[in-house]
Amino acid sequence: MSAKIVVPSDISILEEKKAIGKRRLGLLEQLGLLGMAPMLHIHYSKLDNSDRRAVLSKKYDPDDKSEAAMIVKKRQKSVSKEVVAHSFLWAGAGTMAGLTWWSFRRYNYQSRLVALPFIFYGGTFVGRIVGDIVTGRNSEFERDRFLASLPGKVFYAAA
Repeated sequence: MSAKIVVPSDISILEEKKAIGKRRLGLLEQLGLLGMAPMLHIHYSKLDNSDRRAVLSKKYDPDDKSEAAMIVKKRQKSVSKEVVAHSFLWAGAGTMAGLTWWSFRRYNYQSRLVALPFIFYGGTFVGRIVGDIVTGRNSEFERDRFLASLPGKVFYAAA
């Protein structure tokens, strides 16, 4: 029985190889990362918040036109769009919940509390759609979304 060893994925190694320094995260990127729930890894098949932060905090040479550099830049841009769009999920949910609370102002608090969770949940979908439109994520190529979904760490597989 072999031990499970977690190692950086191929794309993480390529990102580290092409990085030339550190990049500061923008305010919307920081808020988006704060709004994402923590992840319990079983298979290491997705990016978690620390991996997203690592992708976003790398700086690449703008003059490098190689294929590998273009891949890591597209990945970083797609992850940035994903993180910024996630902030709109919470904004949509909060707006819808606030509007529901205000529109039920003439009713007692029990009727407000009955409607609030359903409208809050529906607001998350509205927020996702608005966030995708505002960030341009809805017109993104599927290849770029796939690059953004590649995991940062994987289990070591002996070849």
